[in-house]
Amino acid sequence: MRIGLYPGTFDPVTLGHIDIIRRATALVDRLVIGVAINRDKGPLFPVDERVAMIEAEVSGIAADTGTEIVVHPFENLLVDCAHDVGATIILRGLRAVADFEYEYQMVGMNRHLDENIETVFLMADAQHQAIASKLVKEIARLGGDVRPFVSKAVRDALVARFSGV
Repeated sequence: MRIGLYPGTFDPVTLGHIDIIRRATALVDRLVIGVAINRDKGPLFPVDERVAMIEAEVSGIAADTGTEIVVHPFENLLVDCAHDVGATIILRGLRAVADFEYEYQMVGMNRHLDENIETVFLMADAQHQAIASKLVKEIARLGGDVRPFVSKAVRDALVARFSGV
């Protein structure tokens, strides 16, 4: 069984993330979406809410593709998380050349930690390449329209968070 790990903070999950998840299901039998608990980043949504949002967003993908999709929060090293879930493939989404520089360094470090785990890069679809969770949060915080970037459920969560509801 090919098990892939797609890690990120997903704060919040965007249509770009969903695009990568959908395409990753063609590469693996089981896809684990690793939701990083990164206290240094000061996430807008607590990990349990991010996990719930992702689970809601991917349930249809799992049904459509027949790929098992599991959402797994983690706070350890990415390689250790891969070991924990039995993944031999780390899937990463790329939007632009700037992403590649950072990701290239991470691949090198991860290869030193475990040379048996491969990293596979998936380019975001052209319509999603500019989407970044950080920018989506900023647009929502300033009252802008985030409908082109996130699902209705995630948009509603952002609006509620920034309106104090």
